[in-house]
Amino acid sequence: MAMEVLDQIREVAKPIIILTGGEPLLRKDIFSLADYGTRKGLRMVLATNGTLITPDITTKIRESGIKRVSVSLDGATRESHDIFRQVNGAFDRAIKGISYLKEGGIEFQINTTITKYNLSELEGIFDLAVRLEAAAHHIFLLVPAGRAKEMANQQLDAREYEDTLYWFHEQQDKAPLQLKATCAPQYYRIMRQETHFGGDTADSKACGLDAVTRGCLAGISYCFISNEGIVQPCGYLELNSGDLRKSRFADIWGNSPIFAELRDFSKYKGKCGRCEYINVCGGCRARAYAAHGDYLSEEPLCAYNPSC
Repeated sequence: MAMEVLDQIREVAKPIIILTGGEPLLRKDIFSLADYGTRKGLRMVLATNGTLITPDITTKIRESGIKRVSVSLDGATRESHDIFRQVNGAFDRAIKGISYLKEGGIEFQINTTITKYNLSELEGIFDLAVRLEAAAHHIFLLVPAGRAKEMANQQLDAREYEDTLYWFHEQQDKAPLQLKATCAPQYYRIMRQETHFGGDTADSKACGLDAVTRGCLAGISYCFISNEGIVQPCGYLELNSGDLRKSRFADIWGNSPIFAELRDFSKYKGKCGRCEYINVCGGCRARAYAAHGDYLSEEPLCAYNPSC
């Protein structure tokens, strides 16, 4: 069924396909899927914790056409990362996995989920990403949904959130790697504020690739497909928007009522609905749903007060 899903996606567009999980390297046919997607003209990438990467896995990654691998590092040291992951040896195995990727000439990036626990380590993780010669560092602001519900008390408050994104933006010109904030749509508002461009436009030279994207992509230019074929706006917004066992991807993508509402910014509520940056930010819909039970409600962790 998974290959048929790739066929159906290809009928609609040529998006980036992120093979994720859980841990995607535990799936026995993962490289068959990657190879099939590559041959269909899709850009296949892999998101892993890095601990299962070996020389043999590295060869399979390269031969299947996977273009980039993201490896999660949530601590700057062995101790802090292992505590965050609750697995002894996770840090050393991830670093070893990265070394195999480098030896195999495979582009990789570092992904970091930020919580109160590791916020003080962010600069150290960033420096580690630079030393490892990663192509990019992507930070993810915790969304208390799914398995992360039990970590709700670890999410940053609005002020910490804002300060973290300003700090991250300041690193743009300080390191030779691409930076991206995910589940942190306010970053795209901050980027425009700092480059003195308005809510609908951004200077491509000043903002790079971020000038042509936006904050929350859930149901707009991104969706998540579960291992059971359930389509969701994103991995954290657990709303059944269609079932690929019953409907084709094109029908779900084009006609899902949930997706239609997410794409209609006039339906957004609270200060998100009033904000002049709604077109480039939009607030995290999964965080709004977790806080208010309404995915169109305002982002609960935004410190910005709209001018209108």
